[in-house]
Amino acid sequence: MAVNKQERRTRIKYKIRKTVKGTVASPRLSVYRSNSEIYAQLVDDLGGKTLLAVGSVDKSIKSSKVTKIEKAKLVGKLIAEKAVANGITSVVFDRNGFLYHGRIKSLAEGAREGGLKF
Repeated sequence: MAVNKQERRTRIKYKIRKTVKGTVASPRLSVYRSNSEIYAQLVDDLGGKTLLAVGSVDKSIKSSKVTKIEKAKLVGKLIAEKAVANGITSVVFDRNGFLYHGRIKSLAEGAREGGLKF
């Protein structure tokens, strides 16, 4: 039974989402990675709202000429700064079906350095 990458990631994503729930006090830090960019958002699943969203397409990050892994770390730091400014210090990490290495790991480390706990 061969499955392609998208089906495999979708299965993993649904398994993760069964257990990971975001609340107002501890929202879900959801990460999406495309080939060239990376995005992160804080989601309140109970209210069904996105509280914050940051991507590597932001002007401050896009202008810096760094590698994709370093951009991911900058995105993590930026979302952590915005979250702490809004009074959010604790989050639940949702890797969204992606493997925890490379850019996903770098974003998580940047968010931890910025002051988020997960």
